Amino acid sequence: MCGVFGIYGHEEAANLTYLGLHALQHRGQESGGIVTSDGQRLRSHRSMGLVADTFTQPVLEQLPGTLAIGHVRYSTAGGSHLKNAQPLQVSFVGGQLAVAHNGNFVDAEATRRGLEADGAIFQSDSDTENIIHHIARSKAPTLEAKVIEALRRTSGAFSVLFLSDTQLIGARDPIGFRPLVLGRLKEAYVLASETPALDLIEAEFIREIEPGELVVIDANGLRSSFPFEKAPPGRCVFELVYFARPDSQLFGTSVFQVRKKLGAQLASEQPVEADVVIAVPDSGVPAAIGYAEAAKLPYDVGLIRSHYVGRTFIEPQQSIRHFGVKLKLAPVRSTLEGKRVVVVDDSIVRGTTSRKIVKMLKDAGAREVHLRISSPPTSWPCYYGIDTPSRKELIAASHTVDEIARYVTADSLAYLSVQGLVTAAGDASGRSFCAACFTGKYPTPLVTA
Repeated sequence: MCGVFGIYGHEEAANLTYLGLHALQHRGQESGGIVTSDGQRLRSHRSMGLVADTFTQPVLEQLPGTLAIGHVRYSTAGGSHLKNAQPLQVSFVGGQLAVAHNGNFVDAEATRRGLEADGAIFQSDSDTENIIHHIARSKAPTLEAKVIEALRRTSGAFSVLFLSDTQLIGARDPIGFRPLVLGRLKEAYVLASETPALDLIEAEFIREIEPGELVVIDANGLRSSFPFEKAPPGRCVFELVYFARPDSQLFGTSVFQVRKKLGAQLASEQPVEADVVIAVPDSGVPAAIGYAEAAKLPYDVGLIRSHYVGRTFIEPQQSIRHFGVKLKLAPVRSTLEGKRVVVVDDSIVRGTTSRKIVKMLKDAGAREVHLRISSPPTSWPCYYGIDTPSRKELIAASHTVDEIARYVTADSLAYLSVQGLVTAAGDASGRSFCAACFTGKYPTPLVTA
């Protein structure tokens, strides 16, 4: 659950990386970092918090160079501490190196135990540091070869950037779990997790980095190779459901249009007599529009989201019930009062937030609340870079749909089918997607510590 950005060959590398990370802020809000190179030396700044708060103009002025990589983090391996903020930067016998990683290595804990037993000293809790140790121990003659050797020794998801004093290297795992795109800004090359980062700096989108591809960008230009063993594709379908920005072009398609199709498919599979369709903002909006259009029902704004809520806030006494959700969402009584309401959301995880939303809508005068979810029940945790709870915390792992409906106090509850999901996402066979969080069918072996 992270975002990465890299640029090679631009005098304002740090400033453009700052902008790119701002466009990727939805992928991680815990910490941010930028490392730059002037061709001789790497300089870095990492901090907890949001990009706009972390990278002031004085900070960016201390990051000269024409090469840079950046990272925004939401932890999936390692706690939320400054020591785990990325890019990670080291000096070793091969020179200076910085690494920014989006994904998760399923063998990370077992690998770390082996490295520690062999004398390795770790400076962070992040699974990304395993790669650095593999690179430092490699006898390969070039950084490119060391990176390939290190990544071949891992299992799981990676869209990862490496920065040396003179090179920018990007790689994507053979299954293609996490996105990585290539762009061009005049003579400069850009790598980023999603296309909005290119759009913001007015870079041209060239193409996606392919699953299993490694690109090296240096003074000789860009060269590409496929040094990893081929694997069946397994792009994360939850990126299309929720995680990616709706204005992204991802996996060869428009995320916004896919989400509208998810809503339309949901309306086809799970119709209900109602007066109005509303969304749980912001992530449920495209699917709610698609549901309303397909169901021939009016779409309206029934919940207003505050955009001034951080990840933490001071709660008053518990006598104010549902304070957390009320701080983020407020009902529009004129839309809801006396109405039979379809409320569309992208997923249900624990069910506690859905329960509070349904109560809020009913308290605001909704006569009936019918909850529709534009993905299947989330019954299994993700091990490939999205921070989902353990299976015992996922309500759909231990409750039927009817039981969940009763818990959240909805008049009805229905989910999109797995088949409907992959069809709307553009692959009716589903073979090109990882949907393990819905099916429990993981595309790689899971390695336990």
